[in-house]
Parts: sequence; C-alpha cells; structure tokens
Amino acid sequence: MSTTKRSDEELRGKEADGPPGDQLQAGLKNRHLSMIAIGGVIGAGLFVGSSAGIAEAGPGILISYALAGLMVVLVMRMLGEMAAASPTSGSFSEYADRALGRWAGFTIGWLYWFFWVVVLAVEATAAAAILTGWVPAVPQWAWSLLVMIVLTATNLVSVGSYGEFEFWFAGIKVVAIGAFIVVAGLAVFGLLPGTESVGTENLTGHDGFLPNGPGAVLSGMLLVIFSFMGSEIVTLAAGESAEPAKMVSRATNSVIWRIGIFYLGSMLLVVTLVPWNSDKLADEGSYVAALNQIDIPHAEVIMDVIIVSAVLSCLNSGLYTASRMAFSLGKRGDAPAAFARTSSRGVPAAAIWASVAFGFVAVIFNYTSPDTVFTFLLNSSGAVALFVWLVICFSQLKLRRIIERDMPERHTVKMWLFPYLTYATIALILFVVGYMFYDDDGREQMIMSTIVGVLALGIGLALHRPGGSDSGTDGAERARAAENANS
Repeated sequence: MSTTKRSDEELRGKEADGPPGDQLQAGLKNRHLSMIAIGGVIGAGLFVGSSAGIAEAGPGILISYALAGLMVVLVMRMLGEMAAASPTSGSFSEYADRALGRWAGFTIGWLYWFFWVVVLAVEATAAAAILTGWVPAVPQWAWSLLVMIVLTATNLVSVGSYGEFEFWFAGIKVVAIGAFIVVAGLAVFGLLPGTESVGTENLTGHDGFLPNGPGAVLSGMLLVIFSFMGSEIVTLAAGESAEPAKMVSRATNSVIWRIGIFYLGSMLLVVTLVPWNSDKLADEGSYVAALNQIDIPHAEVIMDVIIVSAVLSCLNSGLYTASRMAFSLGKRGDAPAAFARTSSRGVPAAAIWASVAFGFVAVIFNYTSPDTVFTFLLNSSGAVALFVWLVICFSQLKLRRIIERDMPERHTVKMWLFPYLTYATIALILFVVGYMFYDDDGREQMIMSTIVGVLALGIGLALHRPGGSDSGTDGAERARAAENANS
C-alpha cells in the first residue's frame, strides 16, 4: 500500500470501510457548492438577532462581529486544510477520529448532530410564525409540519435536489444582502434620491462608539458568534461533489471577503443609518429599521420574505448536515448500522428520518413545554459551536504534520503562521468559553452545553478507551512498522 493511500485512510477514518453499495453519490454541482459556501456563512441570526447585539454593544458591535469573524476565518482555514487533503462526509468529526482518537470523533460528531436537530425545530417554528402572519387561517403547528415535510422530501429525493433548493434559498439571502448594501450605502452618502449624507453621528454620537464600555463588546460577541455556525457545511457537502478538493479550497479562500462584506459591511451600514439606542431596532429589527429610515416602501414585507428564505435555507442545510454526520458516524460504527446505508438514489434515508424525527419531537416540545424542555434543548446545544471549533484546532495540530510528510501534493490549503495562529485561536476560543461562564446571560447556556458535552464525552471514552488500537495513534507509522516487520 502506498504512503499516500495510507495517509488518506488515516485522514478519512473508517468511513471507507463500508460496503461499496452504501456510498454517497457525487450529485452536487459546482454552482451548488459555491452557493452553499457563500450562503452558509449568512445565518438567519444575522437578520433576526443582530438588533440584540447592537443594543448590548452599540456601534461597538462592529468589533464584536470582527472578533467573531476572525475566529471563524482561522478555524475555517484549519478545517479547509484538512478537508482539501481528504474531503469526507464526516468532516471534522472524522479528522478528530484519526487525530485525537475514536472517542473524540464520536463525541464531537454526536454533539454536532444534536445541535442541528435542535436547529430544525427552531427554524421550523420561526418560519411557521411568519407564514401564519401571512395566512392566519392555517395554524402555526400546521405550517411547522408542512415545512418539515417538504424539506424532508427534498433531502430524500437526492443530494442534487437538496443542492438545487439550497442554491435558490441561499441565492435569495445573498441577493438580498447585496441589494441592502448597495441601497443603504447610497443612502449613507446621500446619493439615494431624497437622502442626505448621514456622516458619523450615529457611530460616535449617543455616548460614543462604545456607549456601554469595552466589556459590552465581549457580551455582544457572545450574542453574534453563533450566527456564524454553518460556514463549515461546505466541507461536509464537498464529499458529494465531482471536484471536492477544488471546491473546499475555493470556499476556504473566500471566507474572509464573505464575512467582511455580508456581516461587517451590512452591520456598519445599519449602525450608521440608525442610532444604536433607537427603539426601532428592537421593535422592527435592525435591517427593517435601516430600510424604514431611508423610506424604502414595504420594508417589513420584503424582510419577512428574506427571513423566511433564510430560515428555510438553514432548515434545509440543517437536515442535510445532521443526516450526513449521522451517516458518517454509522460508517465508523458509532451509530446504528442503518444510518450508513444509502437508498437507490444515494441518500442516507435512515439517517435523514432519524434526524427529522428528533426535529419533530423538538417542535412538539416548543409548543407544549417552551419554558422547560425546549429551553433546555436550546441551552444544552447552544455552545456546541465552540466545542467543534476547539476540536478542529487540535485535530489540525496533529494532521498538519501527516499531510506535509506524506501528502504534500494535496496540501493546497495551508494554515497561516502554523502553529502559532492555531495556538492563538485555541486561546481565543478558551477565552470565549471562560467569558461565557462569567457572563450572566451566557452562563446557563455554557453550563447546560458543558453537561451534555461531558455526557457525550463519557460515553465516547467508555466505548473507545484511550490507548487502545483505535485511539488515534499515527496510522502511517503503524503501517511502516508492519512493513518493516514483514521485510
């Protein structure tokens, strides 16, 4: 067996061990992957949650977004390095499996699945709330059910069907943000008919750029950081495309401008147009308030359409992502074997049904026990993003050495200033974790997420004892030792 092949298997983990008929199909086109990469970084939270961050940090929310965006850029660079070398449906879970041990891949894989199936309920409920406002005759629960059924069917048909729906859902988000930036930008400089240049009054007036002090920037960061979750989806989806390494490289290299334009650019325009302490931000939402400020007609209706598209995009991708992680776990023997089987259309039907079933149950809890069970689900999954990002960092520290040594031709994406920026990113993530424990608003979420994380870790350690044959020891070195012994 060649060194490159051994190293590829080491990176890919045990997914390749499954029966040849139970494999995913390369049904995603390059345009699908491109839009998934661009749209994946635009979470629904950007539209519906940004006003809370502005209220917390004032114009300083720009620093909050910049810090959170920097963290995501660095993490995506590390993930892109591994994914470009060996694209796989399990992404960071499989890389953790090989770098840190089976227990790590098991733990982070199930936590990630748990995060997205809870998101299914959140997004289905959010879409239903808007749709009920449009058609009050249909009860909200019926809209939730309809949305879940339609997108489940989309994912069951084929991966190409998922990609096509996501292409258009994400396309609406991208066009909407682009149009907002153009229109709001013209208004800021007084180039839009009926407007005058607003200057920097709303940025530096009203008690200054940091009206609530520097500490509010960190609190604001906690409110916005989780809206970036989803940028990693392209590394899972790339495994079902014809040119996975090329698409991962392209998505990784473009993440800086995507975050810079969509998040920082649009948010800069919002806080420039609307005073940070305006009641309109909370009552109307940040983007609607900005559009109303410049007298754009029907702003509320326009934004409702965009939010529904963003929510459906998130729900569609959430179901896809959860099912592919379940599929990968099944391939590695860390989930029921049925999860690793694909239909005649090349989709993991059992994994999709299991994911959507949990989502349905969570939707029910949202209506029957919104302040107890559903709140627990939200809090216990809320900080999973930080755990995922930490695992990506530690995995990259180990696998970088293997890629450089045995697969240099696949080292097309490289982490900057390795290993110093990797360690700096780890320190930044740990700082955010610590601050969440300190912050009154973030403490409960961090505690609940840690409890669930420790529970998953305990099960992973019980099933995959560190130091065993599957503990993440260097597979390439084991292979060489075996060859030397036989020679």
